[in-house]
Amino acid sequence: MTSADVAREAKVSRATVSYVLNDSPHQKIPEGTRRRVREAAVRLGYAPSAAARSLRKGRSDIVLGLLPDWPIEHVLGRLVQQLTNALAQHDLTFLVHSAAHPARPLREVWKALTPAAVLALDAFPQAEAGAMRAAGIEVVMAVHGSARGGRGAPLVSDEPIGVAQARYLTAAHRRLGYAYPDLAGLGVLASPRLDGVRRVCAELGLPEPDVRTVPVDPDGAVEAVKAWLTADPPVTGVCAFNDDVAMAVLAALRSLGLRAPRDLAVIGVDDIRSAALAQPPLTTVVRDTHTLALGLAHRIVSTLDGVQGCADPIPDALRVHVRVSA
Repeated sequence: MTSADVAREAKVSRATVSYVLNDSPHQKIPEGTRRRVREAAVRLGYAPSAAARSLRKGRSDIVLGLLPDWPIEHVLGRLVQQLTNALAQHDLTFLVHSAAHPARPLREVWKALTPAAVLALDAFPQAEAGAMRAAGIEVVMAVHGSARGGRGAPLVSDEPIGVAQARYLTAAHRRLGYAYPDLAGLGVLASPRLDGVRRVCAELGLPEPDVRTVPVDPDGAVEAVKAWLTADPPVTGVCAFNDDVAMAVLAALRSLGLRAPRDLAVIGVDDIRSAALAQPPLTTVVRDTHTLALGLAHRIVSTLDGVQGCADPIPDALRVHVRVSA
């Protein structure tokens, strides 16, 4: 179906169809005519072509989201859904590409799509960012870091997560451990969270946190738990990178005949669905991904509109969901 078909069905000109369906300003078209055009378009199943919209706006309506080779779990999936909804409110389409092997090379993807903007979760090479901008992509942003070799604060800071974990535990514990993930790619998230824990310990005059890499399996976590409990002074509270790692620590405690928080308090991050089902139920830091999605969408739209935005990280409302483990 074309706009000419809609025009014949509604008994108006093609120009009127274009004005109505594109919500063109300064056009004095009676409301009855507008309603007739919209109803005709619905009956015929007509939708303006993406190419035509791009020509009219002078840019694509696509925002390309780049996912690193990370596990795509509950929280990341929720953020993608909320970003899709937030950008749709600005007539932008959010398309996601995962870098998990053997995905097509990034350059092939953005060249094929020619998006208006690229939003990467992780940092990407400065040369790649320059090539995107040279090809006419107006906005190139990284959520958790600037393009490698470039400057600028991340759009979202993870350090406050570690601060929230440590402040909660240090109310009752004087020696903290940190359960670092065993996936190298997650360092861009884990390192700033660990920095937040270190900052709180330094402010309170406590020892440096005892950092142990903890795989997401009970056997692998046992060695870390033993090391924390035999440290001098012993670790009594652990900040875990996320809920999966925290639950590995809880499982390791059970396998040793121990229990949180009596023998070792544990706090996670993300409040995944299984956190409430852990034994014991997991205390965790909850991130407001809805607010983050709105903030990211606002930064993208503002930059596309040529508005100089704030360079500070997007405010991240955090709360501790207190259960039994800490």
